[in-house]
Amino acid sequence: MKVSLITMGCAKNTADSEHLKAVLESHGHSVSDDVNGSQCAIINTCGFIQDAVKENIDAILELERLKDDGFIKILIVAGCLVNRYEKELRQELPTVDLFARCEEWQKIADFLGGSVNKNCPTISPVSQNYHSRYIKISEGCDSACSYCAIPSIRGGLRSVPLKRVIDEAMIMCSAGAKELCLVGQDLTAYGRDTGSSLQELVSEINRSVPSGTWLRLLYLHPNRVNERLIDFLLTQDKVLHYLDIPVQHSESGILTRMNRPCDDGYLRRIFGYIRELDPLFALRTTIMTGFPGETDEDFGRLMDFVSDVEFDRLGAFVFSPEEGTKAAKLSPKVPKRKAQSRCDRLMELQAKISQERGELFVGRELDVLIEEVYDGEVWGRSFRDAPEVDGMVCVTGEAGVGDVVRVKIYDCEENDLFGEVLM
Repeated sequence: MKVSLITMGCAKNTADSEHLKAVLESHGHSVSDDVNGSQCAIINTCGFIQDAVKENIDAILELERLKDDGFIKILIVAGCLVNRYEKELRQELPTVDLFARCEEWQKIADFLGGSVNKNCPTISPVSQNYHSRYIKISEGCDSACSYCAIPSIRGGLRSVPLKRVIDEAMIMCSAGAKELCLVGQDLTAYGRDTGSSLQELVSEINRSVPSGTWLRLLYLHPNRVNERLIDFLLTQDKVLHYLDIPVQHSESGILTRMNRPCDDGYLRRIFGYIRELDPLFALRTTIMTGFPGETDEDFGRLMDFVSDVEFDRLGAFVFSPEEGTKAAKLSPKVPKRKAQSRCDRLMELQAKISQERGELFVGRELDVLIEEVYDGEVWGRSFRDAPEVDGMVCVTGEAGVGDVVRVKIYDCEENDLFGEVLM
């Protein structure tokens, strides 16, 4: 059967979809992201915050229209949204043929039928983005941040066995992957439930994968990022000098209410230590504005913190009171207009910082992984650019998708660099 698999949400969902794809392929199905000509459409949903819920519902309704018009015969809704709102979805979406929770891949395969090939790998070796792949090393989270619905949606921490992670990394590399991005709700928690550790896992991947492979770490809880972990990562030759460390805020009072006990001093020390070891180290973070109780003074100090640390990349969003979370009941509330204004001001500041950080690379040489060649333009990413969320490098010269080329940077904009291939 020809199956269309549509992935919504974050990189962890992308990794989940590749596992589902492998299971479906092991049952003889042909899987792509193209609905045209498909008999079945599967949407792997995100239900993290209410904006995502609305976006996903709209996408499901569009697929229902395609089914009503006869373009597809079977519609399956899977993933986080089902975990969070299965009862409501069943009532409101009667034309959906199957609802499947996160990781219920075999349930979907059994529903669709087909002959089983037990020798197929646990991860699909074929990917549209074959040169850059996500590996999910854990599921769920035990951190219990007061604003976050993930533990209620995905459950507690469950680390993927180390051998399975290594096996999947090798499958991806053998299929042409040049970059492996480790994802999980919090990478620093890896192995706490199994007696292993992130250091052990990274060391084994670094030893096992081919020379020249990029290893990128995404989503590390700041409370467990310390000098010892940083020193270790810098000894691993395939680990990129890039870390995504979502701080959410800088002020200890707000962080305590978020159940992320930390303070401005600790965060400054850690980020300062990283930049002391490598001034060009790429730092990405996420910050929330308008959390209950955030005062003008808190926000002013947050702006000072961001200005001083100088993150290469920063994503900001307004607090969303998610159903079932402790933070949804906290007060005093920050008016949404004020929270949005703060978010906008923060991003205006970050635009200047990103520009200044980009200017540090003008005149320097970087390795660039080529992602797109379109209408005479060549675009790729350097060590400082994670897939889908960061900027890119526009390259002048001959290069093909999946190539890693040496580029001399001659100009920059807020998010992107511009360079020429060195022959």
